[in-house]
Formats: sequence, C-alpha cells, structure tokens
Amino acid sequence: MRRSRDRVINKKRRSGNKSSARRRSSSPHSPKDEDRRDFRAPIQHSSELKKLLGGIGTPPQRPFTPDAFQLEALAALEFEDVLVTAPTGSGKTWIAREEIRRLLESNRRAWYTTPLKALTNSKYQEFCEEFGDAQVGILTGDRKDNVDAPLIVGTTEIFRNQLFDSLRGGSDVNADLVVLDEAHYLGDEDRGHVWEEAIILTPPRIRLLLLSATVGNAKDFAAWISEVRGVRCAVITRHGSRPVPLRGAMLLPDKRLLPLLTDAERLNPEVARLLEEPSRSPRSPRSPRRRF
Repeated sequence: MRRSRDRVINKKRRSGNKSSARRRSSSPHSPKDEDRRDFRAPIQHSSELKKLLGGIGTPPQRPFTPDAFQLEALAALEFEDVLVTAPTGSGKTWIAREEIRRLLESNRRAWYTTPLKALTNSKYQEFCEEFGDAQVGILTGDRKDNVDAPLIVGTTEIFRNQLFDSLRGGSDVNADLVVLDEAHYLGDEDRGHVWEEAIILTPPRIRLLLLSATVGNAKDFAAWISEVRGVRCAVITRHGSRPVPLRGAMLLPDKRLLPLLTDAERLNPEVARLLEEPSRSPRSPRSPRRRF
C-alpha cells in the first residue's frame, strides 16, 4: 500500500510541475515572447533617416579617368620627391600604385610603408591582387614573407630599421621609390621621430612619395624635406571636400537608427537628450555583496 501511495504522490508532483511550466511559458510577460514581439514590430523610419541612407550602394560602373592632381604627381615623380595632400578617398594610393607599376615593368624596386600593421596587411593583399604574389613581399613585426620581392610592403619602423642597419655596415636599402603613407605621423608626439629619421636617412638617389590627408602646412613640410635631403620636394594638392562624404548615425537599443546631425549640421536633439539622461538619472544603490 505504501508503495502504491508513493507512486500516486510522485505522479501528482510530476503533473503539477508540468502544469506550472506550461503556465510560465504561456505567461504574457515571457522574455522570449517579448523579444519576438520587438523583433517583429515594424520600425518607423524618419524622413531624416531616409535622407541619411539615401544613395548608399554600389555606384554604376564607368571608365576610370584620373584626376588632374594624380597625373601632376606622377609627372613630378620623374624628377623630384613629391608630397601629395588630398582628402581621404581622393585616390592618393592610385598615384603610388601607378608609379610602382611603372617601376616593376622596368625591373626596378619599391617600398611601401604604413604606420599600422593592419593597414600594411591590407595594402599587401591589395598589391598581391594587383601585381601578383611573386612580386610583393611583406615585412612587419609579425610577418616576414618574400623579402626579396621587388615590392616590399612594411611598417615605417621596419623601413627605418633597415636604414639604420645600412649605416652600421649592412646592405643598402635596395629600392628606387619609397612611399610614406600617412606621412602626417611625422607630427605624432610619440612616433614622429620614426618618420623624421626615415626621411633624413633615405639616400637622395631614392625617390620619396609622401601621402597624407591632414597636413596643414604642406609647403613648410616640403621645404624641410628639401633641406635635409638635398632634393627638391614638390607639393601636389587636391582642393575641395571629400569625394565620399561621411554620414554619422547612432544605433539605439530598440534597433532605431538616428542621424547624428540635423540638416543644419547641429547635433540631433534626440541624440542630445539621450546623452544627457545618464547624468540626470540618479544612480541605483549597489546590491550587497554576496558571501559564499
């Protein structure tokens, strides 16, 4: 009798647990149901947001035509160093790529330096696709591949170190052109000396091509390069705004996207209100620490 009574009790407990679980799952406050409702709810887009996202996409293909400043820079590189200042997206890398192409076709060599390993890796992949893997090598603190290639992509520190090695009796830097991408790093408080030393120590026989979007005193910069290297440095500038404008937006927890600026180029009032709310709301009291 006791065994049969225990079986009845256990059966009731199991059925009670199942019914309570069903009640919990069918509760209108179930987190999963709320998430599904939020996900399915239509998102209303404002006219400002539609304007922000308007025109984004792949542009139609058309024949490439170089800008006048790009052709002027290539022509100047035949005789002198060149400092190119142009907004981001204007095509500064195209100048370097076309000059490198000309050098490789005549069995000459080039270096392409950047301040960041991530950017160096990106340019390495770009040039491998453009010129072929056998033509391109890479030198960074982490990678050392195909170092005898006619085109070496590396960080500016690695190039500077090779110049120091040549001063100590090592082999000379075997290059006819050195590209210093992001040349405005010369003004960096911590790392600027690397660019300064690289410019000073590069032999005058090697042509320098410096690329930057943010040099404000380009003529003074070029005059200093001419003084320390004994080679004239031309300044090629592309005036105007960015060819590809920047668009700023803020993604909210409720999946809405707000433009950061209004048509009057002022901070979006709703964004400003959201930024002020944390400072206005009182801090919640800390829960007591649990001891285990």
